[in-house]
Parts: sequence; C-alpha cells; structure tokens
Amino acid sequence: MTSGGVVAAVDLGATSGRVMLGYVDDGMLRLEQVARFPNGPVPGPDGGLHWDFTALYRHIVEGLTEALRREPGIASIGIDSWAVDYGLVHGGELLDEPFHYRDERTARGVEAVHGEAPFEELYRRNGLQFLPFNTLYQYAVEERLSDAEVSLLVPDLVAFLLTGARFAERTNASTTGLVDVRTGEWDLELAARLGIPASVLPPLVDPGAVLGSLHGEARERIGAPLEVIAVGSHDTASAVVAVPLSTPDAAYISCGTWGLVGVELDGPVVSDAAREANFTNEGGVDGRVRFLHNVTGLWLLSEAVRTWEAEDGAAIDLPGLLDAAAAVTGDIPLFDANDPRLSAPGDMPARIAAVLSETGARVPATREAFARTIVESIAQAFAGAVATAGRLTDRDIDVIHIVGGGALNRLLCQATADRSGLPVLAGPVEATALGNVLVQARAHGWFGPEATLEDLRRVVAASVSPERYEPRAE
Repeated sequence: MTSGGVVAAVDLGATSGRVMLGYVDDGMLRLEQVARFPNGPVPGPDGGLHWDFTALYRHIVEGLTEALRREPGIASIGIDSWAVDYGLVHGGELLDEPFHYRDERTARGVEAVHGEAPFEELYRRNGLQFLPFNTLYQYAVEERLSDAEVSLLVPDLVAFLLTGARFAERTNASTTGLVDVRTGEWDLELAARLGIPASVLPPLVDPGAVLGSLHGEARERIGAPLEVIAVGSHDTASAVVAVPLSTPDAAYISCGTWGLVGVELDGPVVSDAAREANFTNEGGVDGRVRFLHNVTGLWLLSEAVRTWEAEDGAAIDLPGLLDAAAAVTGDIPLFDANDPRLSAPGDMPARIAAVLSETGARVPATREAFARTIVESIAQAFAGAVATAGRLTDRDIDVIHIVGGGALNRLLCQATADRSGLPVLAGPVEATALGNVLVQARAHGWFGPEATLEDLRRVVAASVSPERYEPRAE
C-alpha cells in the first residue's frame, strides 16, 4: 500500500541550511529546494565562537513561509541539523546565541569531565568516540547552565520555537554523551556526577513522534498550524535512512564537512578495541546503531579553497580545480586528515604544508596538486575507517555507499574505491533531506502501516540511480 503527499524538510548544516519540499507519489520520491541560506561561526561579544541562531531561525521561518505559499497542502515539517550544539532556554527565550562546537572552551571541558569520569568509563556508558566538543564537555564549562530551564539541541530548539514543545529527539541526544548506550535513556547518574542538573534534559522522543503544531508568531508568519514531526534529527541519522544499502555487509560514508564512515548494527559495540579505534555508537532510526568513525571530510578542501579565494579576491571554479587535480601524475604526498591541528578555520594550505613537512613529505607546488593531496588523504582516511569497521564488527565489507555532497566529488569517490579496493556507489546526494522526508511520510502512513527501514530504502533505490566506481589496479 502506498499513497502520497508533500512535506517540508528543514535541513541545517554547518555551512548552510535549506528548506526543501519532499514529494511522495506512489512509492517514489522527489525533492524541490525552496530556500538556501548561509550558516557558520560568528564571533560573540564574549570573544567566543557562536552560531548566529537568530538569523538562522529567521531564514527557516522565511523558507517555510515560501514552502507553504508554493504548496498549501504541506502535511508536516521535519527538522534535522548537525549534532552536539545546544541553546539554553529560560522563560521561553533563548538566553544566548549557542556556542559553536569549534570554540576553544571545549578543551577545558574535556579536562573537567575526565577528572570525574575517565574516558574508558564514559565509553562503556555512552559508547561515543572521543570528540572534544561532545555536549557533555561543553556543559562542563557552560557558565549559564544553572540559569536555564531546559537545554535544547539545535533541531529541538527550532522545534521549540515553532511549537512550544520541549523534547529531545533520541538520535541526536545520543551524541551528547549523556544517553545510556544500552537503554537509550538519559544517564542521570552520570549527569549528576558531572554537575549537570537533570532538569535541563528534556523528555526523549523517537523519530516519527508528533511534537506539536505551529503556534504563536510562527503560525502567524508561516500561515498555517502545520504539524512538526520528529525525524532522525541528527543529520547523519536522517542520511543513513536514505542509504540504499545494497548488501548486508555494506558500509556507508555520509560525506560533507565531515565524513561519517561506518556500518549499521542492531546493537552497540563497546569493546576495548572499538574504544581504542575511536569508533562511536550513535542512535539511528528504529533503534538501529550507527557504528561509525568521524573523519574530517570536505572541510579540508573547502577551507583551502576559501584561503585561495581570499588571496585571489575572486571565486575559484571548484569543478575545474578538481578536474585539474585528477590529471596530476606521480607520487601523491599524504597527510593524516584527522590531525587535530587541522580542525579550526584559517589558512588550511599553510597548516597542511606544516603537517606534510613535519613527516618529511613533499609539499605540493601547485593548487591542483595540493587539492589532489587533500582529496587522496581524505580517501585514505575513509578506506582505513571502512577496514576498521569491518574488523571490529566481524563483517566482510563488500561495497561502500557514499551519500551527501561528497557523492558529487568524482575524484574523491574514485580515490576511495582505489584506496579501499572496494566498489563505491555514489548517491543520493540529498540523502539527509530524503531521510527526513521518508520518516515524515511513514508517520503519515504513506507507505502502509508496517513500513520498515528496509522498505524506506527500497523507495530510495527506486527513486535514485547511484553512480558506480570500481577500484582501479595500481
């Protein structure tokens, strides 16, 4: 049984946000972009790095208003975003613009948390790889936490402003470090030990739950009391919904600013080997586990391009640069894409050059050679993470699905196939928005009353034709 309709997907990334219309018609999907707007870190009055959430929310409301103008029959809204960052709310108002996860304060949070709960214990409890910006580290240095009635992760904060409902969607909450990896509930004992008041942790809900309807100013501005439905609000959770996994032993890479490299499991893996490999167990839709490793993704290339554009005072033709990079011959010097010195904004080529020089590697002399080194280094990190995922889960990985913006980067897809020795299936590019739409559509019963995650993926496979890259012989 299939039917259809149209929903709106709010998809927020670390560099831009979008409002999309998602059409479901007789088991097929189609997306239409309504609005796209910039997003990124801004300096705050405290000298810290923040998000301009006020502007972001204004763009969202404007995008939803336009979406409803185009399609008066919108059935609901779903919201997904990046993970770990939050806004503090008191009296229905946002206390401050949310901190950006790349703000330097998180280093102090790591020291404070590990002084109370060593990482080995944290891993057994929350199953998360070490990332210095996970929410619990941010909370440890959050000066206004005690002033808040509730702390809401970014997609939950948007939903609150739209509906007044205070909830935490479970897939995104799993990235905070405060959710028990086995029960999927808040670890209140750990929160108490870390001085985090239980009162700021809102009730948890699963993807598919109706959070509420637009109210107040949002309803007046957008023009209808649309329902807001919880989706896999961590953007990677939504993206994995839309990975058309072609075999039981397939790996996925959700590639954008970050490359999330992993496999889907029914339960967590919290072994010492998984901890030492820095693999994470994050919540997925329908209780699945996203067993994955964060690899620095196209952030490295976009930051390098940003530096070159500033030097030139003009935009760079990225497809042209990548075509030139693909033609580079000879040995390609590589660097560790996960080197922490490359995690902050600012003059990426100079910092990569320093890392290469430190290891005795040759520094590329041209921009196209430099771009090739960046892409091949990302691909090498992807290939290593895929191999480790297979070893830790005792799976013989036989194919890699790359979804997200990275699926458009032909050089990266081919390099990943070459360096992993595995075929790569690239697409869908809009996996996150598709996953957002699919969960909403299922909540409306458009795929029948018992539609499974596998059923949703069959819809994706019928709607999208991935491009295949075979590994080339050396």
